[in-house]
Amino acid sequence: MYKQTLFIFLLFIATTIKAQQLNAVVPVPVKTEQLNGQPVKLSANAVISFDDIFTQQAAYLQQQLQQQCGLPTTAQNSKAVKTKATVFLQFSNAVSKDEMYILEVQNQQIVLKAKTVRGIVNGIQTLLQLLPLKQTSAIEVTACRIYDYPRFAYRGMHLDVVRHFFPVSYIKKYIDYLTFHKFNTFHWHLTDDQGWRIEMLSYPKLNSIGSWRDSTLIGHFKDTPARYEHKRYGGYYTRAEVKEIIAYASVRGITIIPEIDIPGHSRATITAYPELSTDPTNKWGVAATWGMYNRVNNVLAPTPATFEFLRKVFHEIADLFPSPYIHVGGDECSKMWWKQSAATQQFIKQNKLKDEVALQTYFIEQVSKYLKEKNKKVIGWHEIMEGKLDTNTIVMNWANDAKAIEAANKGFNVIMTPGKPYYFDHYQSKDPKDSLAIHGYNPLEAVYNYDPVPASIKQKGLEHKILGGQANVWTEYMEWSTKVDYMVFPRMTAVCESLWSMPSQKNYADFLRRLKVTVIPRYQYWNSSWFPDFEKWPAEK
Repeated sequence: MYKQTLFIFLLFIATTIKAQQLNAVVPVPVKTEQLNGQPVKLSANAVISFDDIFTQQAAYLQQQLQQQCGLPTTAQNSKAVKTKATVFLQFSNAVSKDEMYILEVQNQQIVLKAKTVRGIVNGIQTLLQLLPLKQTSAIEVTACRIYDYPRFAYRGMHLDVVRHFFPVSYIKKYIDYLTFHKFNTFHWHLTDDQGWRIEMLSYPKLNSIGSWRDSTLIGHFKDTPARYEHKRYGGYYTRAEVKEIIAYASVRGITIIPEIDIPGHSRATITAYPELSTDPTNKWGVAATWGMYNRVNNVLAPTPATFEFLRKVFHEIADLFPSPYIHVGGDECSKMWWKQSAATQQFIKQNKLKDEVALQTYFIEQVSKYLKEKNKKVIGWHEIMEGKLDTNTIVMNWANDAKAIEAANKGFNVIMTPGKPYYFDHYQSKDPKDSLAIHGYNPLEAVYNYDPVPASIKQKGLEHKILGGQANVWTEYMEWSTKVDYMVFPRMTAVCESLWSMPSQKNYADFLRRLKVTVIPRYQYWNSSWFPDFEKWPAEK
């Protein structure tokens, strides 16, 4: 038995595996050249040389090579390299774009050049795609040169942790998904009617009360009669956990934009602090269902207490997150509750506001002022532009293209995240046994073929107003992280290419080929639940 085991081990050590095909990279690079030179051999105990700016990314690459290929490597600062290196992470001002990278494999060296952390991380992802998902002692990497950079500056994925809450371990895994796909932004939806998911020092009842609901809807929200699971549900991320996640994302070149949703979608807030409501005498409860903004009061009242609350909360959030942007929500604010409030109507009159739309703008402008004190800028859903809002605010459009065109015409910069096809709580299958989703059908091909720049914006020469795009993952019916995986894959891969690659480079049939060759094995490597057998899903409640 010992001799047999030793033979297998020696066979393993002697194995050299050829790298993946150059034409299977996702998203498709700007330019790929296969060179005439000999392959470069990447073997166990290879040395990674790195410039100062890429210290953490060298450690990240070491970790990935060990996990993915079983290759133990060492990393040495380029100023102190004592052993001949095989992999070089080089800072280069000759790389013209912020997220651009150049990968050169030739002359017994693998050289990655970039001028930013994001650029070098993008290059690392391409290199890892060229390497096998198999434990080995050596890999032959084809001689090549890849020039690559993204079409859009903003490439995001969203995750709602309010309707359903996910552990730190899964948030990190989700960030790994984004890193592989060359996204650069994680939009973290942290507050809503159904809970408050981040620790707050300034208002602790947001956690002791607002982070927990007494029950949760069972089945579809349109079902009658409505049914509920009467179990306490909730949780929140501590400040230490948030800092840990931010640091994890930073190494991977991912900016985390937190969302604190105001002035609507504030049911958890007014449950914790009823005095912030237009009806302080009501016995509020954290919402147990979805889509309720026109049925149950969930808006903040325009009072001194409310604006002091917003100042303290957004200052605390701004101090915690290094992102230059904070998302303030601003969507689906039902103005009927303001209309029914005599005190709110008096506020509108005293402040010479035209109407409730102007009041919504007033809220956003106040928060913008608080965030400006912390050198932060505001992003909000497209409803924030209904009034006369400062165009320095970024509009995130979740409606049809008409709203994006309106925003661009008004002078706003726009991030495209339309419900069709970028909402991943919609079905991607027509199988009658498919797991429950909110509504709608957003298939893979529609996601892939969507162009974030509407034709009329191109005609008007306003392409520069479209910063990029984002897919949104609302978790009404995603109780398990495995369900999130199922809903995002493979559509996340389609979004990444639609935001990275130029339209002239896109080809759906070729995308499916590369998906099969490169990405589906990665889903399996992550042990993710992509397109599982529907019969194996836990029974819907």
